[in-house]
Amino acid sequence: MKSDDLYITTVPCFFKCPISLDVMKSPVSLSTGVTYDRVSIQRWLDGGNNTCPATMQILQNKEFVPNLTLHRLIDLWSDSINRRAGTESLESNTPSRDEINAAIERIRIENDDCDVLSMILRFAKESDENREFLAGKDDFVGMLVDLISQFDSRHFSDSQLILVGEAVKILSIIRRKIFDQRRLSNLILSKGGDCLTAIFLLMKTGNPKLKIDCSAVLEFIAVDAESKLIIAERDGLVIEIMNSISSDSDSSLIEASLSLLIAIASSKRVKLPLIREKLVTKLTSLLTETKSSVSVTEKCLKLLEAFSSCKEGRSEICNGACVETVVKKLMKVSTAATGHAVTVLWSVCYLCKEKKAQDAVIRTNGVTKILLLLQSNCSLTVRHMLTDLLKVLMLKVNSRSCLYTETKTTHIMPF
Repeated sequence: MKSDDLYITTVPCFFKCPISLDVMKSPVSLSTGVTYDRVSIQRWLDGGNNTCPATMQILQNKEFVPNLTLHRLIDLWSDSINRRAGTESLESNTPSRDEINAAIERIRIENDDCDVLSMILRFAKESDENREFLAGKDDFVGMLVDLISQFDSRHFSDSQLILVGEAVKILSIIRRKIFDQRRLSNLILSKGGDCLTAIFLLMKTGNPKLKIDCSAVLEFIAVDAESKLIIAERDGLVIEIMNSISSDSDSSLIEASLSLLIAIASSKRVKLPLIREKLVTKLTSLLTETKSSVSVTEKCLKLLEAFSSCKEGRSEICNGACVETVVKKLMKVSTAATGHAVTVLWSVCYLCKEKKAQDAVIRTNGVTKILLLLQSNCSLTVRHMLTDLLKVLMLKVNSRSCLYTETKTTHIMPF
């Protein structure tokens, strides 16, 4: 065996996740300095563990940071394997740029070849350079939008739906390489609603991965108030997005759907229908799920923060178990989650003096958590909000104590 072969086939031990023992795809480091694959350590932490799996040290916090240096080393090692060991199957399955150019011309002429689109998608998945190549091709993005817009919702076949689905997948995977984001938004939204109709139907009938791609494209084209409104007011689309955030949905789909909702829910005109459709209740339910990831928790709290800026949203937040649930997420999730949770409580308890919310915070030991957070290394903005919260809540606690003392005194009989 040659030394080159040994290099190719032997995986360096520090490339392996200590939990899964597989090569790490997204290495992240805990506060203990040990690096894990993001999916594995996230699953460990979501399971309620508060220790470092390798050292069993108690974690001071559950945050982790990407290990970019190790990530680059793993990428270089993987690329070297692909270059040196490039098998016949890999060579035969990966089209060349000349083949892609020919395929694009064929699509321009025939407009209905799903196999050609699948080949282009395979090419796009291969590398960042390939995605950049496709995004920079003369009017290739426009051609994809035209394919999607030609979808006829009244007379469509399964093959046509698959064709449109492949076009959406390609758009999703190359979107971050598209230079003119606003132009893509205008192209999709100016097609008389045909593109949105096609994407909506894909979200209704597609598998979770296709739904994620649809959500990613919609989030990408939500570039201003007008585009966000057009997306939000497409009949049935918001309901379909909300259906994707049930607790039994795929976790990646839940994240993509929440990201899309965050992207479009900036104006009150969009927030109100979401509030009426009981999105606050859905978010509360997601937050109570023990299997919800840190990212899902952060996104739920961010949406609640957005809703807390309007009267109708605050009213929904104050009903049910939402406030109590937010208090439970004040600590031991992430810095971002703490910031969103504090803002929600500050809006309903301090800014708007909602008595039901104040009672809920006091009842769930919120005052103690606020005191602990004030002693932590939180941002100046969060510290100011915590101070405001503490003032208004202590007033309520003290007034209750005074009332209890007065009531007790009046019932003491004289000798």
